[in-house]
Amino acid sequence: MKNQHQSQDWDLIIKGHTSLFDIKFKDLWHYRDLLFLFVKRDFVSFYKQTILGPLWFFIQPIFTTIVFSLVFGKLAGISTDGLPQFLFYLSGITAWNYFADCLTKTSTVFKDNVNIFGKVYFPRLIIPLSIVVSNLVRFGVQLLLFFGVMVYFSLNGAAFEMTYAVFFFPVLILMMALLGLGAGLIITAITTKYKDLSFLITFGVQLLMYGTTVIYPLSAAPESFKKYIELNPMTGIIEAFRYAFLGKGEFTVWSIGYSAVFTLVVLFLGIIIFNKTEKNFVDTI
Repeated sequence: MKNQHQSQDWDLIIKGHTSLFDIKFKDLWHYRDLLFLFVKRDFVSFYKQTILGPLWFFIQPIFTTIVFSLVFGKLAGISTDGLPQFLFYLSGITAWNYFADCLTKTSTVFKDNVNIFGKVYFPRLIIPLSIVVSNLVRFGVQLLLFFGVMVYFSLNGAAFEMTYAVFFFPVLILMMALLGLGAGLIITAITTKYKDLSFLITFGVQLLMYGTTVIYPLSAAPESFKKYIELNPMTGIIEAFRYAFLGKGEFTVWSIGYSAVFTLVVLFLGIIIFNKTEKNFVDTI
């Protein structure tokens, strides 16, 4: 009876995973304060030694949009569906940056946090989730920039309009976050064993961007490549984003449904693989 009474005094009992599906979602909620501490850490550590600090939130998309406008708009003459070039490219960059940041930063979770993982217990999914949340702050700031540019072009007579699809915007944000999270979890699990693959991540994400409708509308894609571009789940999300705020883009039930199903499958696989790898990754990394 004494031992039984003592065991009931513990707030948390740590046990080994019994299966791949033993994810312990209750622990994630129990450690929610730790999640926000990691969010604060990511934000502060990234900008504390920079001169311009959070102004980089604005500088990066502005300069990227200017370069895209000059290279792909002026020199290459790629169609922007009748939208102002700066507004068209900024819309794609804003959406793409959030997904890409979630993917690339999640893909190095094990390598970047091996010291923490090896010393103290907490649900390992807390750190990938904190990355998604901290990047959401950056996305929110860049979204304000996008809205400001929309107002500017609207006052100057540009022809675009918001549509009913804007009500799906929270769903689009969730899809971008979960797709980047799921893909990043898969990659970080793989690179614990095959470390040289980590060098291909940035390059691979860059190539993937050109396979998405960031620098061109889906309507301007060659028919021979269009079906392959549509297989990229981010294509449906970015097209829906543009259609929601600018009235241009191919927003269909099929395209957004495909992206949603693809996202859920990748997220499910990512969590399962991550859950399996985190049991013994300290011995291999």
